[in-house]
Amino acid sequence: MQTFFVQIKCALGRTYEVASSLAEAEIASEIYSIAGDFDILAKFYVPKDVDIGHFIGEKVQVIAGIVDTRTIITFKAF
Repeated sequence: MQTFFVQIKCALGRTYEVASSLAEAEIASEIYSIAGDFDILAKFYVPKDVDIGHFIGEKVQVIAGIVDTRTIITFKAF
């Protein structure tokens, strides 16, 4: 499995709607509201053969209310 995080910037006033849509899609293992430049931090696990770029473009960025994303690729959990 590949693990990665996506920071998500939402349109004003739509953070909870975006978080609910992510949860309903059942694609993220964890979803957090955060402070700073982004509104949501979501953790994802995908099989090793899945292209992360395509996954984000086809499953995450298509959710209504998302304005921007930043992906953090992980290497090893300690």
